Amino acid sequence: MKKKEVRKVKLSDLAPEVIEKIKSYRWDRFVEKHEGPFTWESVLKYYGPEFMGINGYQVLLPIEREHHANITILRCIPSADGQTLTIFLKDVTYVPDPADETFYAGFVAICEKVPGESFFITIFYHEWYIVEN
Repeated sequence: MKKKEVRKVKLSDLAPEVIEKIKSYRWDRFVEKHEGPFTWESVLKYYGPEFMGINGYQVLLPIEREHHANITILRCIPSADGQTLTIFLKDVTYVPDPADETFYAGFVAICEKVPGESFFITIFYHEWYIVEN
């Protein structure tokens, strides 16, 4: 089976009305006892995110683009209708000791496809103990 080719999406290439659509999204987070919900407007303003190519999908995670090199995608599970992704990932940005990765580097993200667009945006981001790779 031929892998589908997906056009790389960059925030800087999006039309202003698409950026406004992204800003209107809210997302829930539970990381280091900090809970949401938060707005994507604040993520765009303070985090400096960028789309990541994950298993052929363009996904906007609430993660600084400088941290992308520290991220390993462990699993990406699309929903049956193709409108939602569940992503298990490892981010070692703030984990200096590899022995601690199981406890501090695991995260799960649930991402929705933005209507009328070719990309997904995170609506839920949560710490996760890495129970398996």
